[in-house]
Amino acid sequence: MTHATPTYATLEDWIAREARAFSLDDPQSFATAVDQMLALPGEQVELLGLGEAFHGGAGFLTLRNRLFQYLVQAHGYSAIALESSFPQGQLVNEYVAGRGPASYEQIQQSGFSHNFGKLEENQELVEWMRQYNADPTHAVKLRFYGFDSPTDNVDGADSPRQVLHVALDYLTSIDKASGQRHRSRIEPLLGQDATWQNPYALIDPAQSIGLSAEATALRIETEELISDLLIRRPELVAQSGPDRYREALQYALEARQLLNYHAELAGTSDERIARLLGIRDMMMADNLAYIVAHERSRGKVLAFAQNAHLGRGKAQMQFGPAVHAWWPAGAQLNEMFGPRYVVIGSAVGVSEATGIGQPETGTLENLLTAAPGPARLIPTHRGQGLPASELASLPTRSGSTKHPGYFMLTSHSLADFDWLAVLDSTPYSRGGPPLFNMNPDPTP
Repeated sequence: MTHATPTYATLEDWIAREARAFSLDDPQSFATAVDQMLALPGEQVELLGLGEAFHGGAGFLTLRNRLFQYLVQAHGYSAIALESSFPQGQLVNEYVAGRGPASYEQIQQSGFSHNFGKLEENQELVEWMRQYNADPTHAVKLRFYGFDSPTDNVDGADSPRQVLHVALDYLTSIDKASGQRHRSRIEPLLGQDATWQNPYALIDPAQSIGLSAEATALRIETEELISDLLIRRPELVAQSGPDRYREALQYALEARQLLNYHAELAGTSDERIARLLGIRDMMMADNLAYIVAHERSRGKVLAFAQNAHLGRGKAQMQFGPAVHAWWPAGAQLNEMFGPRYVVIGSAVGVSEATGIGQPETGTLENLLTAAPGPARLIPTHRGQGLPASELASLPTRSGSTKHPGYFMLTSHSLADFDWLAVLDSTPYSRGGPPLFNMNPDPTP
């Protein structure tokens, strides 16, 4: 059933009629706002995205935690996927399942990329999932995933060793001779992990080994491994079950794209940075598609990442003097899932700790935070029915003086997201990396 899109005379009219106020400290107002939001797309949604305006905002992280808890309890969600390394996430999943390490501290670094394990709210999320799973009355156990590519780590892009070993170990467990044959050709080409992970390769292509003879040969051998897994799918699934097979294939496909990323690192094209960003987001989307397929018989998935990764429109980032544009994961997911993918973008009025002051008059953040709060959800209708003249002249608020990854709303945000979650303010998370004033006062 389709619903006619209402028409609004002004943006203030839209906000007054559509904003759903809630407080994270009031479970009833929060549940009501979320229920109203989810009633519109109905039960067809399989993947719900929640964006954050910047990494480390305590309010966004708490919103995510409360949302996931409520989605589990009231709307049939069985998994959460974070913007953290796909292969590393398996360690966290073992922990929430009650297996593996006995304490969170043992997975805090190894289970997350980007140092996200240090964020206090991430520990809160993981511990809640572990406690939920320990309750025998909960028949469907929750799963934790990372969905980021292993390309954007603090120490540089990962070596392909780990992801290839998952696929090789799987094949060897089913067919020892075939697995060892692939391994004997792949292992000599891997070299040292530190060589792959050179963090300076991003700014100096000459320091990447992605187009070396060994790396090129490894890309061919990886294609041979993928081909073998695909050709033998019926017999492999029959012997291992579909879940183990799909996992091994996904890791092999991850290795293929990781090697493509390393090859691009070694390139000198003017499009190099945009292509690197595009490869990363494409891998994010493919990982999420795999996660949704893996959860389909159990429940739905909540994905959490920076706004720019989950929106439907083309993303942009300034790197040096140039501005680079690429298709983010959300645009890819929109093509893959259509209406089965719904995404919430987030925004904030003020965050003193991160150098975000009061939004300027007439900006979306200014208009939205003027509505009852301290937080509100509002449908965007993808910009349909909103006054075109106001959207065309909508100003963009000033950015953060301390956080380079801050995402400001623009008129395009209304088309990129289905809903906006707007907080009056947020502190910076304990455990977040130090922030520095990017615009120091030059006067003595």
